[in-house]
Amino acid sequence: MKSILLTYILILTQTYFANVSTISRAEYISAWKIIAVQQMNEYGIPASVTMAQGILESGNGNSKLAIEGNNHFGIKCHDWDGEKMYLDDDAENECFRVYSDAKESYVDHSEFLKKHKRYDFLFNYSLSDYKAWANGLKQAGYATSPTYADKLIKIIEDEKLYELDKQKLSNETIVSEHIEFVFAQHQIFTNSIGVNYIVVKKGDTFYQIAKELGVSMNLLRRYNDFHPEKEYLTPGEFVYTEPKKWRSKKDQFYITKERKTLREISQEKGIRLKSILRKNNSTLPDEQLPKGTKVFLK
Repeated sequence: MKSILLTYILILTQTYFANVSTISRAEYISAWKIIAVQQMNEYGIPASVTMAQGILESGNGNSKLAIEGNNHFGIKCHDWDGEKMYLDDDAENECFRVYSDAKESYVDHSEFLKKHKRYDFLFNYSLSDYKAWANGLKQAGYATSPTYADKLIKIIEDEKLYELDKQKLSNETIVSEHIEFVFAQHQIFTNSIGVNYIVVKKGDTFYQIAKELGVSMNLLRRYNDFHPEKEYLTPGEFVYTEPKKWRSKKDQFYITKERKTLREISQEKGIRLKSILRKNNSTLPDEQLPKGTKVFLK
């Protein structure tokens, strides 16, 4: 009987995650364009090129490497002391870098191009010359595909990503180390493990917040692991404006001080629900856990 019940629960869980829709290209661009422009302003790499590489290398953020390793640029383990994962690419079982969050992937991509001398010549090109950058990346050996440059250029032109190369983030206001951006109605805060969120106000709706942040309601729900039947937002609750992290950087575990679900803990700590379920060998995101339960976070 237990075996049958366990099998049933596993099927339900697999169905739940299988039904989570993939990120579209438009949603991916909305989610990461600000980071791409930030990297351009700091490192001198066209945001259009960074964005196109992220789209191409990660399959709009849907690849196994992007989902499980937060690696959006296919960067391998050369000179890397961090966490790793192994996938078949040009050869079998190749080693790829793993990041605690996708923003690290974007920063490491910029530093990777700056650090390796074979890419030095790229920085002589204008930020507006995305074609030269695309062809230069292929020439320098970033990818083995003979059509790599053509694919990047097509993505840039199809999505008009060259418009990003003109931006200077004039809407960005640095207020403190905890408040990063000021939008029309909400301030964006950063939690203890580096994930940005807003605090819901009375009268807020999914549609209003998604529109304000420039993302779809579907993507906003994905970021926050909301229950499929959740219809309303509650004043004071957190809404994350970007993907949550796969693990805590600080705490090994969390002890519940009151009855809570893993979904609630996922939202409180800014850690993806799927990851918390795996770390705690659970398939029940909405089961009430008793006070004093140890929940693993990393």
